[in-house]
Amino acid sequence: MIRIQKFIVLSATLLLSGCGIYTKYEPQATVPENLYGEEVASLSGDTTNIADISWRDFFTDPYLQKLIERGLAQNTDVLTAGLRIEEVRASLLSAKLAFLPSFSLAPQGALGTVDGQMSRTYTLPVTASWEIDIFGKLRNAKRQSQAAYAQSEDYQQAVYSNLIANIANTYYTLLMLDEQLEISRQTAHSWEETVSSTRALMDAGLADETAVSQMEATYYEVQNSVYDLEEQVSQVENSLSLLLAETPRSYPRGKLPEQVFDVQLSTGIPLQMLSQRPDVRMAERQLEQAFYATNRANAAFYPSITLSGSAGWTNSVGSLITNPAQFVTSALAALIQPLFNRGTLIGQRRIAKAQQEEALLAFKQQLLNAGAEVNDALVSLQTSMRKKENFHQQISALERAYIGTSLLMENGNITYLEVLTARQSLLSAQLLQTANQFKEIQSIVNLYQALGGGQIH
Repeated sequence: MIRIQKFIVLSATLLLSGCGIYTKYEPQATVPENLYGEEVASLSGDTTNIADISWRDFFTDPYLQKLIERGLAQNTDVLTAGLRIEEVRASLLSAKLAFLPSFSLAPQGALGTVDGQMSRTYTLPVTASWEIDIFGKLRNAKRQSQAAYAQSEDYQQAVYSNLIANIANTYYTLLMLDEQLEISRQTAHSWEETVSSTRALMDAGLADETAVSQMEATYYEVQNSVYDLEEQVSQVENSLSLLLAETPRSYPRGKLPEQVFDVQLSTGIPLQMLSQRPDVRMAERQLEQAFYATNRANAAFYPSITLSGSAGWTNSVGSLITNPAQFVTSALAALIQPLFNRGTLIGQRRIAKAQQEEALLAFKQQLLNAGAEVNDALVSLQTSMRKKENFHQQISALERAYIGTSLLMENGNITYLEVLTARQSLLSAQLLQTANQFKEIQSIVNLYQALGGGQIH
């Protein structure tokens, strides 16, 4: 019997070496040429990828750090992702236990008479069944479950990364609005003083009522923009509360000009990016699952070998009355060869192969999406950095122009319209400068996320 089993195993091994149903998935190692665009490629090198920096070291603002910690502990999507891992872990455990024999206890008893003589029989057997995984059905199922489990961990990491980036962007949006609100309030106060001074000039006969009315209208316009900004601040705070799974409230925070990212911005080499992005890993895990599903479909064409047996105590073995302490064992081997469902198996194999090709295409598309995200973030960052100095010079020039026109109007050399225009131009430039500073920070955050930053494990 042992020799027969060895022969079966050896024959199956030789058969499997040529049919490919027992092969192991090989990770993807190539990416499309110029995946990240020319801008990113120009910065690629041996420098450290910013995605390797932990989020606590990347986001140095203490207020933001506390918010991220609260979000990771309370956000419902994060908690749901943890439960999803537990579900997949249970499936993986089931696939691993399939390799072990299954046992059952089935006690039996009976009463009977033969020629008027009463007999009592009993059986206390323990039965076992064990499928020998010669053709890789169970192993492929286990590896498929392992890939699904790894994918659930990648999904959890994706939720972490998205949450960290969303909290950061929402926080910096608040800082931008705070800065714009402060500028608008200062502008409104300045216009209020301008209205008073213009009214004094009118009383002195140096300005007319039209100038005063126009100044007042401008003041009310700026004041309305203050109210709009206050509303936006409240709305963004509510959005932040949702991310943290909290009721609406106001959050303590820093200042936009104080935000510093003391990191060397480099995209790193392509493979570094691929290893860091959880969505890319998820796409490849899906491809891996499809690979093992195809293997399982191929293995379905081969027979199943099951060993079963029982062992137990009985007082009746083929006779009426026997020794009540007799121990009985039995063993059986069964081979099931699919014969009449070949058409179904062929259809299932074709479906599995098609799904594997779909998974491969989805993986390639995810690579392209990742490259586009990196490129968009980098271009946005470079654009905002180029505009930074221009805004600085523009505001300096507009401040000088506003001061000069104000003095000239007081001396009666120019009209109020020139002052109004100068002041409005200065306000617009200041607000745009603040928005550009936020855009720069947002681009850094987006680039950090696009390269796979925000790793928890």
